Amino acid sequence: MTDVPYPDATLHFGVFFQGVNHWTIWSAPESGSQLDPASFRRVAQTAERGLFDAFFLGEGLRLREVDGRIHDLDVAGRPDAITQLSALAAVTDRIGLVSTSNTTFNEPADLARRLSGLDLLSDGRAGWNVVTTDNAWTGENFRRGGFLDHADRYRRAEEFVVAARAIWDGWTADGPQRVQVRSSQFDLDLLPPLPRSAQGHPVIFRAGDSAEGRDFAARHADVIFSAHGNDFDDALAFAQDIRRRLRAAGRPEDDLRILPGTEIIIGATEEEAREKARWVRLQQVTPATALNIAGLVWGFDLSDRDADGPLPTEDPVIAENTGAFGARRVADPRAVVDRWRAESAAHNWSLRETAIALGPQRGHVGTPASLADKFTRFARFGAVHGFNITPYLIPDGLDDIVTLLVPELQERGVYRTSYTGTTLRDHLGLRAPLTRRDPVEQAS
Repeated sequence: MTDVPYPDATLHFGVFFQGVNHWTIWSAPESGSQLDPASFRRVAQTAERGLFDAFFLGEGLRLREVDGRIHDLDVAGRPDAITQLSALAAVTDRIGLVSTSNTTFNEPADLARRLSGLDLLSDGRAGWNVVTTDNAWTGENFRRGGFLDHADRYRRAEEFVVAARAIWDGWTADGPQRVQVRSSQFDLDLLPPLPRSAQGHPVIFRAGDSAEGRDFAARHADVIFSAHGNDFDDALAFAQDIRRRLRAAGRPEDDLRILPGTEIIIGATEEEAREKARWVRLQQVTPATALNIAGLVWGFDLSDRDADGPLPTEDPVIAENTGAFGARRVADPRAVVDRWRAESAAHNWSLRETAIALGPQRGHVGTPASLADKFTRFARFGAVHGFNITPYLIPDGLDDIVTLLVPELQERGVYRTSYTGTTLRDHLGLRAPLTRRDPVEQAS
């Protein structure tokens, strides 16, 4: 494979227990509880049996609403991520445990301490997905109220990560050393309360697709979680852009793992896989969800319409983004409506069929062998380092991947056959934390 740029590349898998959004089917008889600890344990232990790198949790600081009403088309509400992961540390041995925790409303001394606790309790398996919060409806629950504008959110996030790392580095071989942080957002003076774990620092994840988000990841993150994992050319373009930004930030271009989010649907034959995918889409995009998706495009409430009927005849309303969850954020709704109408007319699609075909898309569909070939190409041409997989069913949604796809990948030599380390940093093949390298290692 001399013409392949990364002939020895291997894939890393994470599992994203999403908890909200319509991608996880929650209303079908096959669906289990999204709150029962047994569900989290089942998914984490299945992933560990499949030699996954990480179990990844999102953050839910407030019930989601649309136009002032509880959004009841998804799973509603999520337990605190660090609390869940601390419990999972006791029933797993190797898999990494990643908490999404935002920098807009937390404080660095407190969050650094809680993440250190998870890292110690799990013997060096903690990860932190650094996010900012861009909406007023969450901000209403916090002392600062409202939300920060885009530039301030990123400034605070950057200073937050710097402060957290200073706290983690503040416990040396001689014990805790005083840490002082003075910045535009923080004024800290403390002795770190906990020693470092086996991996030094929690692994830093970053989810973000804006130019600022990509640059932030290139400066600070160990892993970037993106939406560029479905199409090979799109994934490769994203990866090449991240490598360019890493070089600009003075880091080696292999210093960050690229793990886009995705969904994987497996069948014994291609026809069976396509049929299963159709069932999954119909369960995900229920009539009510289809009307909600279309309502976001048209800019007004369509919940009283017939999802199995035609598209609305009204023109879309260009609504102001109020910062509330579900606020209309479609960039060019007139263009989207024109396309939806043209495709619907050409295929004689109902509103629901149009929303399924042209609404948000994700994932890979195929047999274990075809998917293994496809993912090997993604890895060895440098488009991804792996995937953060959202199971469409809880708690059994990883079973096919672990029992059918993983062996196919192992046969191709593109997936591990055992864990070779004990920490999340080991699993991902990462260098030492950025603030704990010598200059030669940083430049290599």
